Amino acid sequence: MRSLSFRLLCLTIFFVMVSEVLIYTPSIARFRLTYLTEKLDKAHLAALTIDGSPDRVISQELTFELLDHVGAYEIVVTGAEGSRKSLSRPMFPTGEVEVSLYDPMPVELVVDAFDALFQTGNRILRVTGPAPMDPASTVSITIDEFPLREVMYDFSWRILTLSVLISVFTAALVFVSLRWLLVRPLQRITESLVAFRKRPEDRSTDLDDRGRRDEIGVALRELGLMKEEMRAALRQRTRLAALGTAVSKISHDLRNMLSTATLISDRLAMSQDPDVQKVTPTLVKAIDRAVALCSTTLNFTRETPPLKLAPLRLADLIADLRADLAPVQGREIQVHLDQTGDVVIQADRDQMYRALSNIASNAVNAGADTLRVTVREEGGRLLVDLADNGPGIPEEGRGRLFQPFQFSTRRDGTGLGLTIARDLVQAHGGSLTLERTGSDGSTFRMNLPVQSAG
Repeated sequence: MRSLSFRLLCLTIFFVMVSEVLIYTPSIARFRLTYLTEKLDKAHLAALTIDGSPDRVISQELTFELLDHVGAYEIVVTGAEGSRKSLSRPMFPTGEVEVSLYDPMPVELVVDAFDALFQTGNRILRVTGPAPMDPASTVSITIDEFPLREVMYDFSWRILTLSVLISVFTAALVFVSLRWLLVRPLQRITESLVAFRKRPEDRSTDLDDRGRRDEIGVALRELGLMKEEMRAALRQRTRLAALGTAVSKISHDLRNMLSTATLISDRLAMSQDPDVQKVTPTLVKAIDRAVALCSTTLNFTRETPPLKLAPLRLADLIADLRADLAPVQGREIQVHLDQTGDVVIQADRDQMYRALSNIASNAVNAGADTLRVTVREEGGRLLVDLADNGPGIPEEGRGRLFQPFQFSTRRDGTGLGLTIARDLVQAHGGSLTLERTGSDGSTFRMNLPVQSAG
């Protein structure tokens, strides 16, 4: 009963029944109007017998037979010239409800029809309207409402029975059609997705492209492409995971070896031999770069530790960044902060500083000497723009900025700085993007959630 097929079946029956109700409403009003019009027609014909009788007088017995045939207590026909013919029973009841059939409004007919259906007792109707065969004449009859209500009930039950049959038949056809065109393909897609989640490498559950050109066909083809891309990504991820484990072990052991080499190089630096003093600085720099590369690689392969969120003033963070960047490469680095008020966020101080430092270091290493940090709140988010006056990012590197080991501002760089910064910002629920770059510098934007600092 929770399946899509069952819901479609129920909805189809419901909508068909709603349509039948919309059809029934004017139908029952039209049925009542036809019933009353036929009564007026019979009454008009009954009154015409007066003209065919001697002295325009008919017997009481014939009068009762004519009234019984019409089902009326009284019949009054008024001609265009003012002539009047009437048939009536002695002591007949007076009309309780006046019904006029002269130019009836559709809404009025519907309201009167449902008013008649919902009555519980018998009312006496006085119906007035034009004679169907002689519009110039006016016919007025007095009748019981109960017989009218009985035939209206009978008509309603026939409509209801027919509606149910039509609904069930239509629902069955729609159900079969939808199950063939939509539900069954969706079930196959669902089963294929479930099987793929359990065993991505198993191709036995893949669906064949049968050439459908509708949305289901597009979904089947896109699903097939998605599976192939995910299988390729999983294979690549498996290889990278194995490679990362190996690189971590190698980097760890290599860093220990390089530590020993560093101690030896320090001793070599103390040597008085001119040849040794000449080559020692180059050797020390090479060893330092190798140690930095090993350390950066190991940091990247480790999972980001759980965040220790606490109230953090951005101004303090920028002040620490300014102090650490000041002596870089013997150049004076200017760091400016533009913000409205004192901005305090919930963040991990060490991780957020690491992200800012990586972005700033990249800019400084590329040749920038001025950094401007702009902070503003927009749409419930905190936007932190870091703009530099460096030479900009080359066109070939813009698409690989956040891919590990793919792009660096230095020849001896690892290409992990921006990747790590992006991961740290995402861990805080934000995003890091390149907003602009050019010959006059680049701007990176940190989009962070605005959280209460408690």
